[in-house]
Amino acid sequence: MARGAGEERWEERGGGQGRRWGAEAVPGPGQARARGGGLRGARGAGAAGMLCGHAPPPPPRPAPRCVCRSDTNADGCGGRVGDAARLAPGGASLSRRPRRERVEARVRRQIKGPWGERGPAGRGSSMSAADPGPAAGADPDADPGRAAAASAYRRFEPRAYLRNNYEPPRGDLSSPDGVGPWKLRCLAQTFATGEVSGRTLIDIGSGPTIYQLLSACAHFEDITMTDFLEVNRQELGLWLREDPGAFDWSTYSQHVCLIEGRGESWQEKEWQLRARVKRVLPVDVHQPLPLGAGSLAPLPADALVSTFCLEAVSPDLAGFQRSLDHITTLLKPGGHLLLIGALEESWYLAGDVRLVVVPVCEEEVMGSLVHSGYEVRDLRTYTMPAHLRTGVDDVKGIFFAWAQKKVGV
Repeated sequence: MARGAGEERWEERGGGQGRRWGAEAVPGPGQARARGGGLRGARGAGAAGMLCGHAPPPPPRPAPRCVCRSDTNADGCGGRVGDAARLAPGGASLSRRPRRERVEARVRRQIKGPWGERGPAGRGSSMSAADPGPAAGADPDADPGRAAAASAYRRFEPRAYLRNNYEPPRGDLSSPDGVGPWKLRCLAQTFATGEVSGRTLIDIGSGPTIYQLLSACAHFEDITMTDFLEVNRQELGLWLREDPGAFDWSTYSQHVCLIEGRGESWQEKEWQLRARVKRVLPVDVHQPLPLGAGSLAPLPADALVSTFCLEAVSPDLAGFQRSLDHITTLLKPGGHLLLIGALEESWYLAGDVRLVVVPVCEEEVMGSLVHSGYEVRDLRTYTMPAHLRTGVDDVKGIFFAWAQKKVGV
């Protein structure tokens, strides 16, 4: 195994418009806030639910005013992160605290007690299922929703999932208003602030994907990838070993190097990520100790990343909340969580299996983060454009959240 990805380190051991809440990362020239198509990373499943969990769909909202400083257009834009950082001294971000506080107050009024009468809705392959590992514990049959998801995930096919979501048309990165560029831009802009950094980072529910860590690897020297499903951990191992049969992420690596603007080659980017992924471990977000007792990952971590996981593996909103609470125990006070997930999705395909997803909406995501003891620094949404609704799911959009764990939580 080449380029610092020795087996002892990574092997298994045990066109739209957008809206943002919280602090705004300053867009670069020609870059508007996005709201266009949505897509998933590592996923699981939950029981079917109504649109937006248990709440009625929100009324149509007017298109937000663009905050770009120059060269904006109707379709949104894709400025370089380097340009964005220069627009504010030290890469500082614009504050929208008054709006965020109003949203948080409204969320608290709607929720009685921890989750009140609405009941505490929930994707990513990080659940109790038929794939045993150090993190496994509770019997999934005790919860019929989790048991059904566990059964469905025995037929999850990583390559089918990757074809559906990371090859064209959804994997086409040439359009700045596409879903891939939007996700990569959210991550790159957040890391460009310099606030999300440290020594250790854990990726919760990595699935078979690595794109979510391409910007992170420059800021953390010890990265742990995790997934519940062995087939996904095996897929990650192929890429870390530079196996000829691994999925080709070079287009994503090239795009990240372009938007970061540091003059780095995509080969250097991938080498750095492989060198800094120290281990690939089983995880079960439904357990109070998601990585199991005596985990090999250094804890608590300086930061967490999780893409398309929590809203997929929990049978209801209460399960989503518990899963978020569980992974929060892995994060040090003051540490940062970057969360990407599906909005208002009820199912997706990964081969011949149709996996159930519990729809969640923006206010439920915000409410869950607040309830788990986070300050929400940024919350952006992206609506799936018609040309990316390819029949592999019914996702309406995606969200990106940057949250910071409060001290004392």
